[in-house]
Amino acid sequence: MRPVLRAARRRSRHLVLWTVSLFLLTTLLPSLARADNPIVQTIYTADPAPLVHNGRLYLYTGHDEDGSTYFTMRDWRVYSTTDMANWTDHGSPMSLATFAWADANAWAGHVAYRNGKFYWYVPVRNRATGGMAIGVAVGDSPTGPFRDALGRPLVENGEIDPNVLIDDNGQAYLYWGNPRLWYVRLNTDMISYSGSPTQIPLTTTGFGTRNGNASRPTLYEEGPWVFKRNGLYYNVFAAECCSEFIGYSTAPSATGPWTYRGTVMPKQGSSFTNHPGIIDFAGSSYFFYHNGALPGGGGYTRSVAVEKFTYNADGTIPIINMTTAGPPQVGTLNPFVRQEAETVAWATGIETEPSSEGGMNVGWIENGDNIKVKGVGFGTGASSFTARVASGSSGGTIELRLGSATGTLVGTCAVPGTGGWQNWTTVTCPVSGATGTRDLYLRFTGGSGYLLNLNWWQFTPSGGSGGGNLLTNASFYVETAAGTDGLYIDDASFQ
Repeated sequence: MRPVLRAARRRSRHLVLWTVSLFLLTTLLPSLARADNPIVQTIYTADPAPLVHNGRLYLYTGHDEDGSTYFTMRDWRVYSTTDMANWTDHGSPMSLATFAWADANAWAGHVAYRNGKFYWYVPVRNRATGGMAIGVAVGDSPTGPFRDALGRPLVENGEIDPNVLIDDNGQAYLYWGNPRLWYVRLNTDMISYSGSPTQIPLTTTGFGTRNGNASRPTLYEEGPWVFKRNGLYYNVFAAECCSEFIGYSTAPSATGPWTYRGTVMPKQGSSFTNHPGIIDFAGSSYFFYHNGALPGGGGYTRSVAVEKFTYNADGTIPIINMTTAGPPQVGTLNPFVRQEAETVAWATGIETEPSSEGGMNVGWIENGDNIKVKGVGFGTGASSFTARVASGSSGGTIELRLGSATGTLVGTCAVPGTGGWQNWTTVTCPVSGATGTRDLYLRFTGGSGYLLNLNWWQFTPSGGSGGGNLLTNASFYVETAAGTDGLYIDDASFQ
């Protein structure tokens, strides 16, 4: 049986989603027809921290709890993509429980890769002191699990928002701070440092002029994101308050002196905070941020989004505005290899959960929910569709549609009851008319209540085995983990 509290949460979310969706349908439909931002719709996410590893972009986020009226955050989440359109949900590999000495505030963190390991720096509240401290966890893979590397804070001075830069000479720096700005030189073990924390002077030359707040004369507020490009050091940060915009400064070295350069993202969206993350991937530059764009969203229920941008010829950053479209897709998705169901570009109705078969699965599916996979390369066609499913009820139907949630129907797969929500079976159905590169929608239909869970899916090409048999694809899954390109869950009211 589904937990009662989770069911109540789901009913509340559906009411908000459908109410707001109806409003959007009747007022904003044209602007939302290509909506891919925010990039996660199953929960509220905040404070993006991107990392590229082995040709894949990993995104580490915070998690705003539903209905929050403060920064109520208890765990962190991981997502990844290869195409900037479809995002795989890797769940929560780290929470407050990871740090036995912490009792609250799983706030904005940052992940760095070194020594074959992944180091996740996060601000949390120290149970013993009641103040904010920076902890560090370590994992052997970008998706964790992560474990406390020290059993105590790495640094503690009541401030937040850690960020790490590893310079070209191997020296690593940890930056953090609100209301001040600090750094330490990390040792090569990434869990200790040399010397003492150094405060960076917040001058108006370095960080701009704030008016009307004598205690904070510069624009710097929080969330430093420090990186190096073409020999120049950038510090992109949340500026002023409240609401915040994103500004930036540059310097000739990792420790300054800093010179304020201007605005990256103006005050926009319905969140009074913002938080930057900038990275290059697949030959392009991307700017990550958060807003309150999802139904029920706001300053304490935020959502991560991303925009593609190009640096100016002189290395300055252009002004970047929030969009609902998001960046263009990089390449296409291959439907003839196993695709994880939790790889999505837009979601309505569903949630994700850990699967008994490993990784995550899509669950909480009800009649009318749907999943869209963006930019699927069917080529000359597909002959069948196979899915790994479970149902603790009487099951339901997966409709395969192209172009929209009500688009061309190319296949229908019946899912039976399997005697439990984690009792998995494989179903296959014929497909006709799926050719070219199209957006694929998996639309779920059936009776009342929850219908089924979906773990993965795969098409068979016309006239051949294509991506290989399921055993071969299981090996592929181990290698590429939870999603080559992805799945996109959408609501007809947004299309």
